[in-house]
Amino acid sequence: MAKGQSAELDRKKLMADPIMMTTIVLLVTFLTLFILYPLAILLVDSLYGSNGFSLDTFKRIFGMWTFRQAITNTLKVGLVVGILSTLIGLLFAYVEVYVRMRKVVGGLFKVVSMLPVVSPPFVLSLSMIMLFGRSGLITRFMLGIYDNDVYGYWGIVIVQTLTFFPVCYMMLKGLLKNIDPSLEEASRDMGASRMKVFTSVTLPLMLPGLGNAFLVTFIESIADFANPMIIGGSYDTLATTIYLQITGAMDKEGAAAMAVVLLCITLAMFVFQKYYLERKTAATLTGKASRARMLIEDRSVTVPLTVLCTLAAVFVIMMYICVPIGALFPTWGYKFTPLTFKWFEQVFTRYRGLQAFRDSFVLSLIAAPITALLSMIISYLVVKRKFRAKGFIEAVSILAMAVPGTVLGVGYIRGFANGLFHTGILSGIYGTGLILVIVFVVRSLPTGTRSGISALRQIDKSIEESAYDMGANSLKVFTSVTLPLIKDSFLSGLVTAFVRSITAISAIILLVTPSYLLITVQINEFAEKGSFSIACAFATILILITYGAVLLMNLFIKFFGTSRNQKEEN
Repeated sequence: MAKGQSAELDRKKLMADPIMMTTIVLLVTFLTLFILYPLAILLVDSLYGSNGFSLDTFKRIFGMWTFRQAITNTLKVGLVVGILSTLIGLLFAYVEVYVRMRKVVGGLFKVVSMLPVVSPPFVLSLSMIMLFGRSGLITRFMLGIYDNDVYGYWGIVIVQTLTFFPVCYMMLKGLLKNIDPSLEEASRDMGASRMKVFTSVTLPLMLPGLGNAFLVTFIESIADFANPMIIGGSYDTLATTIYLQITGAMDKEGAAAMAVVLLCITLAMFVFQKYYLERKTAATLTGKASRARMLIEDRSVTVPLTVLCTLAAVFVIMMYICVPIGALFPTWGYKFTPLTFKWFEQVFTRYRGLQAFRDSFVLSLIAAPITALLSMIISYLVVKRKFRAKGFIEAVSILAMAVPGTVLGVGYIRGFANGLFHTGILSGIYGTGLILVIVFVVRSLPTGTRSGISALRQIDKSIEESAYDMGANSLKVFTSVTLPLIKDSFLSGLVTAFVRSITAISAIILLVTPSYLLITVQINEFAEKGSFSIACAFATILILITYGAVLLMNLFIKFFGTSRNQKEEN
């Protein structure tokens, strides 16, 4: 009874607030138009043809051996990459949380976890080819191996594992830190060995978290476009097959049906991960430790684990360092001396690099604040307000996380090339910078929303209610009370959106037109041609830009962030 009356009162307050109602209507319209509509159009295109409702398109694509093989290849790669990434991530997380190690090793771990964030998604593919390909520095010039073929299944698996295992490492590190050490110490006091404690106490507590990490990596792997495109060779995955179907075969209906198949796979995994494993993980944790964990100091344990993780971290860092080094040689694979800066010069003098960086920078700079602000508004509505469309806004805003970029790109082509429902409405945005900005916003929205929701749940609603009682409207409360309290999350979301936008490729490669030059598309184009030195020059400059953005954000939060202000007050 009381809950019903409270809900009714909240609805009446909401209806009496025109600013809040307008915001909700605009949000629902945006999410429906640019997330749900493109996906719905894909489904309609694949099921409805000239003869009406039909499954002929699905029958046709499943009759293609290449498509069936692509499904098998995708699932095979996703399974192996998911297992390997989870195991390596667990090893790194366990060593950091449970083993006493030197600060240098901890610094290496931090670098490894940050590198995939600030670099384009296909940088390791370039490094893999330059180090271990037929003209590779290691295989050809150091080991004398001339017939090594790095392209194909194992090339994709190795590159994706090195790219995605830091994600598992960060997830599992937080999970292990939250396990109460008293549970493990009780087992040790009863005479159990460290291996017995790990297998009978630690591992069961974190099994749901391991499953969560595996599924996240699995989804990332099967949705990945850039790495299979560069290093896959003739080993096609679903993402590359969809791209070739729409650009090579010009079969838009077939590409739409293929995109629906890939979307169904990722959505099934996402729903299972989101609504089952995340809840199981939360129920398994025992809370924060009551006292500090006793770190393992036995050299028979610390030395092998530290050495193993250090070697792996150094190898990953070496792979990333290979990119700027690769841009300094005249011709990779034939001459390695003398060093030259001519490729960096040609980026701007011959290959219109200035336009590429300008277009990428400007579009990402436009998308970043929009994404950050939208994320905070959605988070505020989800956490602090009660209304009927709340569940819809939360679900759809996070749904984009499960949609592969290639699928979204095909959806935008089918949905907006001829306007909404082929009526010509909004067809003007197709082929413009506006549609690229919208894609950037949609792709980065889930990350910012989840960060904002976590931050807002820590704020007592009485703070905002005091502002309302003093006569402030919802806009004033949000801008003067709520947003300042979560400005760290806002700034973090701003930079994350910028980095994700400027390094994106899978969705925009299908939507970009000759009027816009984007850095990632240029890198992909030169890598496909075998012009690795110029691709490395583009990638090096891009990494410097993204790393600089992250560094500026960290410095700004350090000196002007909420945490600093609270520390000074205390």
